[in-house]
Amino acid sequence: MTFPFVEENNASRRRLKAIIGRLSDEDLTRFSSSGWTIAALLAHLAFWDRRVLVLLRRWKEKGVDESPVDSDAMNDALKTLLLALEPRTSVDLCLASAEAVDAELEAITPELYEQIQTSSTHFRFNRGLHRDDHLNEIEQLLRST
Repeated sequence: MTFPFVEENNASRRRLKAIIGRLSDEDLTRFSSSGWTIAALLAHLAFWDRRVLVLLRRWKEKGVDESPVDSDAMNDALKTLLLALEPRTSVDLCLASAEAVDAELEAITPELYEQIQTSSTHFRFNRGLHRDDHLNEIEQLLRST
């Protein structure tokens, strides 16, 4: 069974790869109005894709459980750490994380999908929703110079 989010994830990952391929070292250090560099935004995407990957792997092994998260607090706590990463490390982590989580989601069983869907945990199968929000932000930053 192929879920609709699989193609959406693939499309957003292709877009991510295309945008990353055009970024100069100078581009990666541009700041958004909220104080995130483009590199830190990419590391942010890597973190959230990795979180989904970790949950999927855990749930496959042990069953679906709750995994509440305060995303605003998490983002605020991570910001300083993500800004400290080497920009090209952020790029590499972002692409590797997107590839890994998309592959895991592409292989999800209908049973696990249904268990996650019926759980109380907020979970985004469509990784493109989050990626595209930030890719739009990155493209806007690039156009503003």
